[in-house]
Amino acid sequence: MARRSNPPPVESDLLSVDNDALRPLAERMRPRTLDEMVGQRRLLAPGSALRRAIESGRVHSMVLWGPPGCGKTTLALLLAKYSDAEFRAISAVLSGLPEVRQVLAEAGARFAQGRRTVLFVDEVHRFNKAQQDAFLPHIEHGSILFVGATTENPSFELNSALLSRCRVHVMEALSVDDIVLALRQALDDDERGLGGRGLQVGGAQLALIAQAADGDVRRGLTLLEIAAGLVEDGAGEGGTRRGGTITDATLAQVLADRSRRFDKGGEQFYDQISALHKSIRSSNPDAALYWFARMLDGGVDPVYLARRLTRMAVEDIGLADPRALQMATEAWDAYDRLGSPEGDLALAQVVIYLASTAKSNAAYRAFNAARADVGEHGTQEVPLHLRNAPTRLMKQLGYGSNYRYDHDAEGGIALAQTGFPEALGERVYYRPVERGLELKLKQKLDALRAAREQARGATGGDGTQE
Repeated sequence: MARRSNPPPVESDLLSVDNDALRPLAERMRPRTLDEMVGQRRLLAPGSALRRAIESGRVHSMVLWGPPGCGKTTLALLLAKYSDAEFRAISAVLSGLPEVRQVLAEAGARFAQGRRTVLFVDEVHRFNKAQQDAFLPHIEHGSILFVGATTENPSFELNSALLSRCRVHVMEALSVDDIVLALRQALDDDERGLGGRGLQVGGAQLALIAQAADGDVRRGLTLLEIAAGLVEDGAGEGGTRRGGTITDATLAQVLADRSRRFDKGGEQFYDQISALHKSIRSSNPDAALYWFARMLDGGVDPVYLARRLTRMAVEDIGLADPRALQMATEAWDAYDRLGSPEGDLALAQVVIYLASTAKSNAAYRAFNAARADVGEHGTQEVPLHLRNAPTRLMKQLGYGSNYRYDHDAEGGIALAQTGFPEALGERVYYRPVERGLELKLKQKLDALRAAREQARGATGGDGTQE
């Protein structure tokens, strides 16, 4: 299909002027061409593969994955516009399978008449497997150009059959500079935006709005519209509602108690707990404290964070600093007693300590290695010398025979005596690191293991298996 330099309007452009006055600024300022879009340079830069496909009208079914307000709906509208296709939108939150089937039937009839349909499915991850499967034959047949929008990782939320028929495009949250650019466009646009109203707003104020938008251009435009309404209400004479300056005082009212992007059950949640854990593991208390504060700000249950911090104390600090586990459990107890916000500080102290102290995963690795041996070698008999012999019959059967009482041995350790099943032989699971308290443990255990090996060799033992 030939490139369309002047793409035809879609239904969002066909609304009347009267209706335009009632529509939110964010909707009025929705980009009409690719050149009007802000952000997404990686995907839509001139000459990029996706942009060339859109401009030529040879687009493919796709899934757009990105945070709210990054342009997923706008891009779907532009796909229809540049492809001269019908645009239909459904929401997985509001639509059921009957409505999906009706839309697909209409698309099939339209395709039979020579026109394709861009079917935009918002929040597609909320559809179950059966609902997602309903799209498959229509995508294969070509009667629809499927565009699914999701804020969740498609790998987890969409079935493999749908993913195999679509290209996943990752869209990013908009930067502060991108949102400032969109705000300026709205201020300068006389037709759809706030141009001609005589509004005065400085660059510092625009930056504050853009920062509060938190990567969501739609939120940024909404905040600008609210601020403009506040200053216009108090401007002019005779009720003119024109002009006015958006000041820091105005924005203090508009931006009060704003929330940031966070999904307590979605991928952002797991990404941020991963960032917290890895910052602690990397001995970066400042980064760890940042992610801890981010998660609290997003509404994560502090008890969940206390549990995860306790896990980190065991897994990543371990015996390099046994105090870490004690501090984590005490902070957890302190939070249970104090609640928020006082108890948050106890958890914050643990975050700093865990990130700052010596690290070792030797105990964690040793336990996993021992479990792997148990799983691989099955039920091995306990050696006779290690068995308890509370009855005469057991003693006659050899239970406890040849056991050497360590406290009676030279140095307090019966070096030649093995603690493993005969079929397994000696094992070394725990290998302390040369950090923190484990440095001393390593020196002691290295010497002890060498002495045991020497003693077993002198008594004809079976040697060491590592």
